[in-house]
Amino acid sequence: MPDLNTITGLPSVQSNTPSPRINPGSSPAEAQGKFADQLKNAIDKVNQTQIESDQKTKALASGEIDNLHEVMITSKKASITMQTSIEVRNKVVEAYKEIMRMQV
Repeated sequence: MPDLNTITGLPSVQSNTPSPRINPGSSPAEAQGKFADQLKNAIDKVNQTQIESDQKTKALASGEIDNLHEVMITSKKASITMQTSIEVRNKVVEAYKEIMRMQV
């Protein structure tokens, strides 16, 4: 399976800083905080691609820019990142439901 981080042209949902590792002795609250930070960063990057696409579309409509190709590429990037985030969300919800069905 190809590494998704090597696909060129798509914004990375990972931050440039190394992801925080959870120590075996760390508390659940620390792990939850780190996970929440990573999730917020990923959502912010998806939102930023949507905003960039909207801005370029408005600029094209108002005649400020005339490069249709750039606008379409930006729009497609925003669409792909949104679809990816929706699929990841669906998988997380599916995993959560599966865990809830487990009998202990």
